[in-house]
Amino acid sequence: MFRLIAAAAAAVALTLPAFAQDDAMDEPRSWESRGQVTVNGERIRYTATAGETWLRDADGNPTASIFATTYIADGMDDPRTRPVAFVFNGGPGSASLWLHMGVFGPQRLVLPDAGDDGAAPFDTVENTVSILDVADLVFVDPVGTGWSHTLGEGSTEDFWGVNEDGESLAQFIRIWLSEHQRWNSPKYLLGESYGTLRIGSLLNQLEGGYTDVAINGVALISTVLDFRYDDTSNGNDIGYVGLMPGYAATAWYHGKIDRSAWNDDLEAFLAASREFAIEDYMPALMRGVTLDPAREAEVISQLSAFTGLSETFLDRANMRVSLQRFMRELRRDEGLSVGRLDSRYTGVEVDGIGDTPETDPSFYGIDASFTASMLDYFGRTLGVEMTEYYSTIGGVRGWNWDAGRSGNNNYINVAPWISRAMRQNSDLEVLVQQGYYDLATPFFAAELMFNQPGFIQDRVHFRYYEAGHMMYIHEPSLIEMTDDVRALIAD
Repeated sequence: MFRLIAAAAAAVALTLPAFAQDDAMDEPRSWESRGQVTVNGERIRYTATAGETWLRDADGNPTASIFATTYIADGMDDPRTRPVAFVFNGGPGSASLWLHMGVFGPQRLVLPDAGDDGAAPFDTVENTVSILDVADLVFVDPVGTGWSHTLGEGSTEDFWGVNEDGESLAQFIRIWLSEHQRWNSPKYLLGESYGTLRIGSLLNQLEGGYTDVAINGVALISTVLDFRYDDTSNGNDIGYVGLMPGYAATAWYHGKIDRSAWNDDLEAFLAASREFAIEDYMPALMRGVTLDPAREAEVISQLSAFTGLSETFLDRANMRVSLQRFMRELRRDEGLSVGRLDSRYTGVEVDGIGDTPETDPSFYGIDASFTASMLDYFGRTLGVEMTEYYSTIGGVRGWNWDAGRSGNNNYINVAPWISRAMRQNSDLEVLVQQGYYDLATPFFAAELMFNQPGFIQDRVHFRYYEAGHMMYIHEPSLIEMTDDVRALIAD
């Protein structure tokens, strides 16, 4: 089972410094500041509050401190009609800086497109595509990420798991709604990568019982809810099917496809790759060794034409190419690998015969810039005075993947919780945002999952971008995706 963005950092074993204990403090720390940003031609003034919220056990004892940054716009006539969006990233074990500084916050990091970010200084600009014009924003760092940590008798085991994480963030949301008197405001959840799985867990926690926190809409950014559709562990052939159109998109981008044969129409090419994946590739895999040799040769030829891999390689791989092998093989003859999070990126490979890449070039291409920009913004702009270690990603270990009633199977699957919430909440809209060049959470895997019974199809809205997992680092996609989220909230 892969660990989404955290997998890119897993090769580096981190020994994190102990977080300074707040047990002796009388109350959580908080910093308030004022700011303004122009969005869609409108100058919006806001109050920013960056600080800690303490979670407590049944006896009222603090168990964890959640660090969050809240932006509340001025001049709203009735807060009850003003939407609020809770925003978080994934990992698990990632702070919310990616969506904060990359997409939705009032300032935005500017990066080269599909190129390494290099070293400081990095450029930040006023974020004219922030969604603060349509919603107040709360960026949340789960326990073990950013500056969020356990307190007192609290243990990481109480927070590091599919259900545990959902329970703690549901508690945070309820506290925030009470403190800000926003229980009757429209509410939205925006999550990326594992954050989309977190949304499934949160809906299970928030939408059950007589104290429902009914959610108006969710944005699933780089979706993964059911791991069967993109996991290629032994015996799970459906994972190869979920990945295959993503391989095709990558081959198209890197010039391994004769585009003239498709009139340079990416959409038509990907539509054909989807059709091939379902009608030809999947039945061939299901037949296994009983597949007629002539038919096998035909499918391999078609698979080669879509993925850019040689027929010889596909034959030797039994038509089953894992993600790591694809990343390494596509541009092997040039000494390059392609990215996992964003397959537009390439990395230089010293080992010419290796079957896996040295690392993910689309991860190290963005790592330093986000952390530096986020911490500089916290200190210089928001006035946050914290010197404790800030865990960007990778500090969470020993995640409990047993989600119990989500399916009782070996593959994590929170999709039933989302479909149930849709059936029981007639206002819940689901926006699914996928990058064509995202091989960590492939677009076709998300489609296969949402094609299953139980979802209210006319309230599931797919949007696609010619970028990768973090589609917002591609500026045209950034503009499109924020417009799509704005429409989710404003419509």
